[in-house]
Amino acid sequence: MSTRLNQAQPYALALFRIVVGLLFACHGAASLFGVLGGAMGGGSIPAGTWPGWYAAVIQLIGGSLVVLGLGTRFAALVASGSMAYAYFKVHQPEALFPLENGGEPSAVYCWAFLLLVFTGPGALALDRLFTTRTTAKGDQDRAPEPRSPVAA
Repeated sequence: MSTRLNQAQPYALALFRIVVGLLFACHGAASLFGVLGGAMGGGSIPAGTWPGWYAAVIQLIGGSLVVLGLGTRFAALVASGSMAYAYFKVHQPEALFPLENGGEPSAVYCWAFLLLVFTGPGALALDRLFTTRTTAKGDQDRAPEPRSPVAA
């Protein structure tokens, strides 16, 4: 049983990455364009408004990059940081725990994206296409390095 689960792990991680990234991008689209119910119940955030508009841009772009698996670790790091900022600057001053201050989504997104920073994108990521091609091409152009008798 655990062998099968281990084999499915990269695909489960990819599904996690895609779902979390898509939900995050939807928050950004709602805030920037007023779609999907808009920002805070309707409408959009005026351009350049600090910090809401910048957070929405990070959500839309970062979420889209995470969905595609393109620059996943960097995009997830920026997204995680923006959610940590949102939690500590907006929610935490209201009360200590997320249940009390309405900061559950910020806290969950922060930790979910931090997990992706350390695990990587999993399967089905565009990052893998570019690194595979680059590595394969680089290996053809380069002569094999001589092995040291110490490095075994």
